[in-house]
Amino acid sequence: MPMSEQRARADIGVIGLAVMGRNLVLNMNDHGYKVAIFNRTTRKIDEFLAGEAAGTNIVGAYDLEELVSSLESPRKILLMIKAGPAVDALIDDLAPLLQRGDIIIDGGNSLYTDTIERAARLEARELAYVGAGISGGEDGARNGPSIMPAGTAAAWTHIGPILQAIAAQVDGVPCCDWIGPNGAGHFVKTIHNGIEYGDMQVLAEAYDLMHRGLGLSHRAMADVFSEWNSGPLDSYLVEITEVVLRAVDSDDTPLVEQILDRAGQKGTGKWTVVSSMEFGQPTTLTAEAVYARIVSALIDERHATAEVLEGPSTRISDDPAAVIADLHDAVYASKIVSYAQGFMLLQEASDEHGWDIDLASIASMWRGGCIIRSRFLGELMEVFRKDAGLSNILRSDFFAAAVHRSQPGWRRTVTRAVEAGIAVPAYSSALAFFDGFRSRRVPANLIQAQCDYFGAHTYERIDRPRGEFFHTDWN
Repeated sequence: MPMSEQRARADIGVIGLAVMGRNLVLNMNDHGYKVAIFNRTTRKIDEFLAGEAAGTNIVGAYDLEELVSSLESPRKILLMIKAGPAVDALIDDLAPLLQRGDIIIDGGNSLYTDTIERAARLEARELAYVGAGISGGEDGARNGPSIMPAGTAAAWTHIGPILQAIAAQVDGVPCCDWIGPNGAGHFVKTIHNGIEYGDMQVLAEAYDLMHRGLGLSHRAMADVFSEWNSGPLDSYLVEITEVVLRAVDSDDTPLVEQILDRAGQKGTGKWTVVSSMEFGQPTTLTAEAVYARIVSALIDERHATAEVLEGPSTRISDDPAAVIADLHDAVYASKIVSYAQGFMLLQEASDEHGWDIDLASIASMWRGGCIIRSRFLGELMEVFRKDAGLSNILRSDFFAAAVHRSQPGWRRTVTRAVEAGIAVPAYSSALAFFDGFRSRRVPANLIQAQCDYFGAHTYERIDRPRGEFFHTDWN
């Protein structure tokens, strides 16, 4: 069959052949879709077709015109390139080649406000634009990721069957569904990543308390995570933490101890925190997880400061079994707070932008394929299905009871960490939010009085209707 005829029947085009792009292409091919591929560095096309894609129906295109001409109408083109200006540059090159109703899908980690602007710009040209957050790393891309698409609604009819086919499945339900208009999908992916930052930080703090606080061996710590993974904390991140702690270096010593304690970040955690401030929602645990990575990156300054500042002994003298039991509760309670905060932010953004996001659907999409997949998300999905109008999961019967059960151990864990001089910003910030959020009265009245004193900012009174403002001449 002539190559041109084969290309003419391609179901979808993919631009970008880094690991995620290649694996998504192979995943689509496995599900019976014919894929045309393009990469700016054309050598990567040849290498892919001769290697992983050998013997498949995947076809290469060596310029954008050839890619566009190889696709069925409406043309569907998935961009798997670095977020930022490169996306705009590619859209500018690609859009003039497309026709009314053709679809561009951005599968990268784009800032949601960029996606809103791009959607408006392309829809004005009668082209469809979809921002699709994709989570699961290279393994998820190959075997079934979580996909969070949103944008031009008319595109879903054409791209939905493909995306749902390649997505992870949980209980026969694809971890992919239409989220809403313009930037909703990329915003949901941003919050997913912010929660991921938090999940990783609460596990890192558990490792630190067991390692420096209790002096446990790496095998013993791995056993703890293995046990946790059979209960309420069952999750992909707990599972891989056990694997990491069991890994040894070439000299048979724990590999994790040879890794520099400097965590990187690519921006989505920061975007979550910035968005939380813009929308007035307190994602304090994610914020502390981001700041913990920033502190870790100041490695030379930390080493210099360690020569000057001293703290208490890091050893915890309490019974290790009791410490670990309390630590489990601190991880679980902090996780509940983190998800409560993340979903508060999702709801507020949805309300402000008119996205009408279904929170139960989001929890369902995150149950499989993505980095934060867990048993917890199934429970979260059921809570939102039971009460679609729930404004905060801390007020649900299930999670309120769970936090009440975990609260004593959570508080003991934070106390032990403070006494041992081991930083636990995730546990302590989550607890501070919990105590503030459950309080009928907080000391903001004093802050407002101070503001009125030095800036005449006015204040409301508890004995007068809301919306009436007063000023006092304090002198």
